[in-house]
Amino acid sequence: MQQLVIDTHSHLFTEEFADDIHDVMTRAREAGVGRIYMPNIDASTVESLLQVCRDYEGYCFPMLGLHPTSVGEGYQAELDAMKPMLDNPSHPFVAIGEVGLDLYWDKTFRHEQEDALRQQIAWALEYDLPVVIHCREAFDELYALMCDYRHTSLRGIFHSFTGSADDARRLLSFEGFMLGINGVLTFKKSALPGVLTGIPLERIVLETDSPYLAPVPCRGKRNETSFIKYTLAHVASVYGREVEEVAKLTTENAKKVFEKR
Repeated sequence: MQQLVIDTHSHLFTEEFADDIHDVMTRAREAGVGRIYMPNIDASTVESLLQVCRDYEGYCFPMLGLHPTSVGEGYQAELDAMKPMLDNPSHPFVAIGEVGLDLYWDKTFRHEQEDALRQQIAWALEYDLPVVIHCREAFDELYALMCDYRHTSLRGIFHSFTGSADDARRLLSFEGFMLGINGVLTFKKSALPGVLTGIPLERIVLETDSPYLAPVPCRGKRNETSFIKYTLAHVASVYGREVEEVAKLTTENAKKVFEKR
């Protein structure tokens, strides 16, 4: 029997999948994916996210959050619109995400991004939910901010980890967090395979970040959840472990993050 694997980060509710979402889900199941966790982007995507999760209830699970690249002048209004959704005891959200800091494209709203992240971390703590954190060109800023929460119950995933061995060491010092590994691992010029050898497999979860970052041999194509099988195989190769064992361990790791304590 094929060992099930979890995609901890996939945006299958975006317009890239509007025409063939059923086929995408079918391929995901055939690839051995047992669950898909879906991070929100901003207020405009909440309904489409929830609709896909309703259509595939028990298979797709929604998060709620404001992506850092969506933080602009009106960010507080977006956060204020999202927060009441969490006050409903029957809300479906399993995590706060995707949130974080992104200074790659634009530094204009750096302080607003930090404020938005702190507000959403407060949500995670208030509702005892994990937080899924995006970081791009902002590692030192994120690390400094996260240190304020070191002695709290905060847990979650540092999504799309592509940093150095020292970056990994610093992030893993937050004991309630896993590192999300995706198709970047398979890229020809990626330094991640060498870094990964120093990271305990017990601190790794798998993700696709669909529709982005398609792994080899699918680079240049629209990424989808079924492609996680290529990242899984690559992780197994890096660690010198059987694919089934890596699937089992990373699935257990994901459940530690997302399942209610």
